[in-house]
Amino acid sequence: MHSATLSPAARERSLAALGSGQELDVLVIGGGVTGAGCALDAVTRGLSVGLIEARDWASGTSSRSSKLIHGGLRYLEMLDFGLVREALRERGLLLQRLAPHLVRPVPFLYPLRHRGWERLYAGAGVLLYDTMSLSGGHGRGVPAHRHLSRRGALRACPSLRPEALVGALQYYDAQVDDARLVTFLVRTAAAHGAHPLSRARVVGFLREGSRVTGARVHDLETDRVFEVRARQVINATGVWTADTQALVGERGQVQVRASKGIHLVVPRDRIRSRTGLILRTETSVLFVIPWGRHWLIGTTDTDWDLDKAHPAATSRDIDYLLEHVNQVLATPLSRDDVEGVYAGLRPLLSGEPNATAKLSREHTVVSPVPGLVMVAGGKYTTYRVMARDAVDEAVRGLGGAVPASCTDVVPLLGAEGSVARWNQRRRLAQQYGLHVARVAHLLRRYGAAVDEVLALLREDPTLGEPLDGAEDYLRVEVVYAASAEGALHLEDVLTRRTHISIESFDGGLTAARPAATLMAPVLGWDDARVDREVAHYVARVRAERAAHEQPDDVAADAVRLGAPDEVPAAVVAA
Repeated sequence: MHSATLSPAARERSLAALGSGQELDVLVIGGGVTGAGCALDAVTRGLSVGLIEARDWASGTSSRSSKLIHGGLRYLEMLDFGLVREALRERGLLLQRLAPHLVRPVPFLYPLRHRGWERLYAGAGVLLYDTMSLSGGHGRGVPAHRHLSRRGALRACPSLRPEALVGALQYYDAQVDDARLVTFLVRTAAAHGAHPLSRARVVGFLREGSRVTGARVHDLETDRVFEVRARQVINATGVWTADTQALVGERGQVQVRASKGIHLVVPRDRIRSRTGLILRTETSVLFVIPWGRHWLIGTTDTDWDLDKAHPAATSRDIDYLLEHVNQVLATPLSRDDVEGVYAGLRPLLSGEPNATAKLSREHTVVSPVPGLVMVAGGKYTTYRVMARDAVDEAVRGLGGAVPASCTDVVPLLGAEGSVARWNQRRRLAQQYGLHVARVAHLLRRYGAAVDEVLALLREDPTLGEPLDGAEDYLRVEVVYAASAEGALHLEDVLTRRTHISIESFDGGLTAARPAATLMAPVLGWDDARVDREVAHYVARVRAERAAHEQPDDVAADAVRLGAPDEVPAAVVAA
């Protein structure tokens, strides 16, 4: 496999290929983790594949998760052993074979509040969890759990209130930069021959009688509408499933309920701990997750039936998380400690319980009309299984002999050689005049693809300097995001290629203009375009922060929608 960049030139090639009139085997709609997984699965079976995304890669649910790759420990209590076993198998694959440069173990402490029975009950659950992780044939990929006394738990997490626990269990799961994994999935699919195109919205389906034969696509960057013909179309649009389904003109067979989950980001020094935390709440569980120089605290689980593109966190949501985490912290957190807030929507299969927290995270695949496959539900960790099942259904519609899925043995771009590159980080630091911590940061984000990033430094050593307003990131990462990772707008870089928007107290406003200036020569922006991109980003941050002060979803949604979506290049140029 050769490296594939999502460069502006590569986008033009995808646009030309998709609009050429040549029929594809499979067209995938939806550029989240499931859609990107479908594209990779299909193209590695030898099929011709197009991948369409209405906004930026992972701009919906797949960049707003808890950033965990996990089996779902709480699903053991629901006796959903099949889902847990499947997810643990996928966790092992991602950790050890598919994306070891992006997925890594993370420890969690579960405080015990009762003596005797709770340690036995919770300990049995965690033991079963660890044991099931070995059944997939890939090893657990993380250390085994252990029991801790109260003193041992307080050594691991000095910020806990001693009276809040009598002991603890510590176990391991894994975490991932969710948006980056999707970008690497798209790039890997492109490297195998797929044609990915972001900022391209499906506005209708092509039909021959009852059969779906492709889609009409509006490219938002050029304001061009064209037709893409395909023998099979896969709808992997998550919480937008019903909207896409409606374009077919048939009553939907798949019902998806959107559940809103919010997360807070606080600086690492606000909680003294060497481990994450998992806490029970009255409706679900709450995680405190180490995230570089920050903590992620989440999540909530409430119905959402308003704007799907920009779910808004309310003042009540933020207070809920702070209240529950403060129940176990010796030094409570306040609103002033919150650097960032983000909200995402889970696509849950609807139809049974009223509470979204109790809806199944298992997925479904259906073919409502000939030529169209729909996949919905599931969880981030099991994206590869969802993609495999969706492509299996599409293959049945193709009617020919197509190889079975092989994505369990196809490492993502940057995986092969990443361990060797990690071992060479000190030499790389000397070679490029960087601190070894900076090289380690790059390796955790790019793996072996770091060589492409470092090549930009050879051409312009000033790109090795920190980005103004976001010292954790280097200037070169902004340039690489625009030149190789498909970032077409400032928001794409500050929100998804990096996480500056939630990792800084000013929401990335200081970094906005320096980042846009770096993107400009790559994307051909003039000064007016830079100004427009910065103005849009500022409006978006202010609208989100105003929404966080609102008491309920309706008010927060109305305020958030006060900021416009990205301005397409075609409109700016006009």
